[in-house]
Amino acid sequence: MTKMKVGYVALIGRPNVGKSTLLNKMLGQKVAITSDKPQTTRISILGIKTTQKGQIIFVDNPGIHKPLHNLNKRMMSFVYSALETSNLINLLIDVTLKFGHGDEFVLETLKNISTPIFLLINKVDIVKKEKILLLIDKYKDLLNFKEIIPISALKGTNLDILEDLTYDNLPEAQKIFSDDEISDQSQRFLFSEIVREKVLSHVKQELPFVTAVYMDRLEDEIKDSSPNALSGNKKQVQYINATIFVEKETHRRIVIGKQGRLIKTIGTQARQELEQILGKRVYLDLWVKVKENWRDSPDVLDLIESQK
Repeated sequence: MTKMKVGYVALIGRPNVGKSTLLNKMLGQKVAITSDKPQTTRISILGIKTTQKGQIIFVDNPGIHKPLHNLNKRMMSFVYSALETSNLINLLIDVTLKFGHGDEFVLETLKNISTPIFLLINKVDIVKKEKILLLIDKYKDLLNFKEIIPISALKGTNLDILEDLTYDNLPEAQKIFSDDEISDQSQRFLFSEIVREKVLSHVKQELPFVTAVYMDRLEDEIKDSSPNALSGNKKQVQYINATIFVEKETHRRIVIGKQGRLIKTIGTQARQELEQILGKRVYLDLWVKVKENWRDSPDVLDLIESQK
């Protein structure tokens, strides 16, 4: 087989700096959910981009933070694994955020890493050039970055430059994945994440941290779409049952909403996106279940991770 530029690229940074947005933009389609809530990404997700130049395997990781629960410890284990196994590291920072303890913790995590690191300064489309230059001047003295690239993950600014420089810094090898593969996650996991994304868009305070989704049922069924069963006019329908885990009864009431309005809205939005992906009708049933301290429960964490 012909050798080309192939390798793993870890996307890391503080929570909510745009890692998943960058992944989706680089691939040209949605493979990771996005949210303005911290710690949206909980499991490393591979996004595979294959071109004539080679194959870039992006590893979207949870945001780097100090873990307080078993869930967070598992999240950070994904980050450490990606740092150890990747050929290149992309550190994303948000130009609109002040430098703080979270940034210091990220840099401390990276200080003994020998893998080449790109610094990607995200959201440059919404700040003045002077602020970008000041940030570049600050960071270039904090770590030995191979490249410093101002980008907009949302608008796509300089992502062509990022792709070219990425290929320049990857080794020659044979392709690891086939040309039509774009992610390593299962359909079940993606669907559970889409439901969780809709939950996150409607809840506040501590609820984003204490919410998880598990797909209980995911199956197709053929239904007659006309009154005449002999007509042969049949349509495929996807049936999906999912459980939304929360930690307290008060959380359950919030997610359900007054007279069930919020859970209905969440279900409608998730169903509409799932129908777009599948290209067929979807029946989605959502249940909200209280599981106290599930973030420290190996059984629940294993169950959720098993979907991937």
